[in-house]
Amino acid sequence: MIFPSTPSQTVGPYFAIGLPWDAGPHAVPPGAPGAIAIIGTVYDGAGEPVPDYLIETWQADGDGRFADLHGHGGVSQLEGFRGFARCGHEDGDGSYEIITVKPGAVPWLGGGVQAPHIDVTVLARGMLQRCVTRIYFADEGEANAVDPVLATVPAGRRETLIAEPTDDGYRFDIRLQGPGETVFFDV
Repeated sequence: MIFPSTPSQTVGPYFAIGLPWDAGPHAVPPGAPGAIAIIGTVYDGAGEPVPDYLIETWQADGDGRFADLHGHGGVSQLEGFRGFARCGHEDGDGSYEIITVKPGAVPWLGGGVQAPHIDVTVLARGMLQRCVTRIYFADEGEANAVDPVLATVPAGRRETLIAEPTDDGYRFDIRLQGPGETVFFDV
């Protein structure tokens, strides 16, 4: 006997249970010199906040050095700099906050440098694969203009990767689908 197919279902997301991390949304300790907040909201295709998501960020420090990348550019000298943060909610309002420092420029494998940026992974209910994007900074216009990765993005879509300054850091909203969808990279 052949049984008909049953619809697939997404289990979880269970972010709070399965992916806790002690330092959470702090790429640097709270109160670290130069600490800023990156705030934003994760939106679905209908423009509604996503209540259950997980965001991970990874970045260089203000000198373009990483926390522990085996000497790539030299190890960060910023005390307590982790370069990694994780923020997730199972029943939230779609908003997030990461405490970090503004990154410096980092070398590009083909020569030259990449503009200051933060690498971002996004997971949410119903997504079977992670989405990967970057946060660039509106006040880094010259560096952004020559960034080799940003140059691969059509000019009309680049603004979806640009964080705008706020009083104590930057705002970067993530739109998973629909009008103004954030550019995601195929990695």
